[in-house]
Amino acid sequence: MFAAFKVRSFVFFSVYILISSIYYFGDHTTVFGNKEPLTNKKEISTYFLDLLNENDPQITARAINFIDENWKESHEIMLLESLYFSRSTAHSNKLLKLLQRKTNKQFGFDYDKWFQWLWNKEATYSEAYYHFKAELHQSIDPRFRKYFLDRSKQSLIRLDEVRWGGVFQDGIPPLRNPKMIAPIAANYLDGNATVFGIEVNGDARAYPKQILAWHEMFVDKVGGIAVAGVYCTLCGTVILYKTEQNGVNYELGTSGFLYRSNKLMYDNATQSLWSTLEGEPVIGPLVGKGIKLDYLSVVTTTWDEWKKRHPETKVLSLDTGYQRVYREGVAYKDYFSTDDLMFTVPKIDRRLKNKDEILAIRLPEETSDNIAISSRFLKKNPIYSSKIAHTPFTIFTDKTGAHRVYKTKGKTFMHYDGQNTIVDKNGNEWKIKENELVGPNEQLLERLPSHNAFWFGYQAAFPDVILIK
Repeated sequence: MFAAFKVRSFVFFSVYILISSIYYFGDHTTVFGNKEPLTNKKEISTYFLDLLNENDPQITARAINFIDENWKESHEIMLLESLYFSRSTAHSNKLLKLLQRKTNKQFGFDYDKWFQWLWNKEATYSEAYYHFKAELHQSIDPRFRKYFLDRSKQSLIRLDEVRWGGVFQDGIPPLRNPKMIAPIAANYLDGNATVFGIEVNGDARAYPKQILAWHEMFVDKVGGIAVAGVYCTLCGTVILYKTEQNGVNYELGTSGFLYRSNKLMYDNATQSLWSTLEGEPVIGPLVGKGIKLDYLSVVTTTWDEWKKRHPETKVLSLDTGYQRVYREGVAYKDYFSTDDLMFTVPKIDRRLKNKDEILAIRLPEETSDNIAISSRFLKKNPIYSSKIAHTPFTIFTDKTGAHRVYKTKGKTFMHYDGQNTIVDKNGNEWKIKENELVGPNEQLLERLPSHNAFWFGYQAAFPDVILIK
């Protein structure tokens, strides 16, 4: 979620100052006295917001007393998030003691265990939680308020699983209409550098991981098509979306929030939150409007291999307008070097390691079926054929480990040279292009959109996914 851990540390260090400000602006009104009737969601959430006013012990003591005497199961998440953002050890201990007593759980300050316990039972939060979450997070960034306020009837996902990722809105700045250069000018790139390659209407582009990891998104026109390439660094996913649908172009950005460790986007016009993996609004006024963005293929390969296949390609310039250390392996070095998670998910599926790479195969416009195939398995099986619903496909994996998937309409392929040529069972040669296979007599087999992902994040988003390993 964040390309610079220093940014996250600074924001968390500063957040208590920001949270305190909810008592000095906006429409927050503290309600005193534990006999005050709870007439609306605002009053309920106010008591939990009062827990964060650590500058006034009397206010926090009254809030703790009221919550203790009027406890409901629906209060669990508000108390947990208040504890999560509490800054002083003494105050945190008070909140923890209350939480453990009310839930009969003894997880201490292990927030991963608390969240996993909560997420693995039926959601119990009330409408007050939407108000609480809006007011709590607006103190971090005022734009966050619109994400959650009065959204109880405009949500497709559990609100208690939406977590702040440690940055402001677009705090990891997307690259909008970024400068592209010719390969000969990209002397900053090593041949083995990882790039994310796309081709739209013959327009080939390469986006080096060492740059994109600092920005997590690019927004541009490629091949005359408005697109957004979204890189969720935490879940290892790069997906290319067409951002225009039914005459509307959705201006997407980085929301600052996660759902099951997967990045949530937002659109500028409505401040709705969008799923990165499904390309649809999941919280906000666009929910239920039938909006689901089409996605295109992205291939993860090396710079040398991409140039060899696409000598006419363009590649990102270092002139991004931002000052970053754009060297290979700098961004997220610690995160990528271990199997540990930065943000937990409801359940850990041990069939693969958390950050083992999989290839995701979906046809959302045709079927709800979902397949994840281990990249390690595909490297051992450079020609792999299967089907999703009634659509046969074949995956070709080259020597760099890059996967390309095509709808093969029942055709069987016997040989792949690891480059551009494959041979079917009848001895006919086919040429691999980014968006199709070209066979004898100009036969075409179209590309099936796919993308890589880390196993833990993809499985968390799609618990029923079929794994092939």
